[in-house]
Amino acid sequence: MAAARGGGASGTKFRMTLGLPVGAVINCADNSGAKSLFLIEPYGFGAHLNRLPDAGVGDMVVASVKKGKPELRKKTMPAVVIRQRKAWRRKDGVFLYFEDNAGVIVNPKGEMKGSAITGPVAKECVCHISLPHRTKCRPSP
Repeated sequence: MAAARGGGASGTKFRMTLGLPVGAVINCADNSGAKSLFLIEPYGFGAHLNRLPDAGVGDMVVASVKKGKPELRKKTMPAVVIRQRKAWRRKDGVFLYFEDNAGVIVNPKGEMKGSAITGPVAKECVCHISLPHRTKCRPSP
């Protein structure tokens, strides 16, 4: 007779479908001067055999600028993914996806380099982007 398996620990992080592997080129959705970002590595990803590290909405990644102002190119910088085309499920049961993959350039503290974002932003990543006028962040229900 097989042993009963545990259902999982309570209080674990809700699993999001990750749609942007290492090497993905995404649009830059801010006005910092960059046009496209190349994903180098997501922050906080542990190594797994034969698995490419990947990022999803709200994840901070190390990226480089592929198209844009010359002073931004050829160096690595942190960025936050704000949109992905791969659908993911929220806790309330809604499946959500966007028209394109996009991110914004931030500094190591999470403050945006640009001053404006073009297009929609997923609410999962609003807490990861520090805006000057935003005082506190509510967790999503």
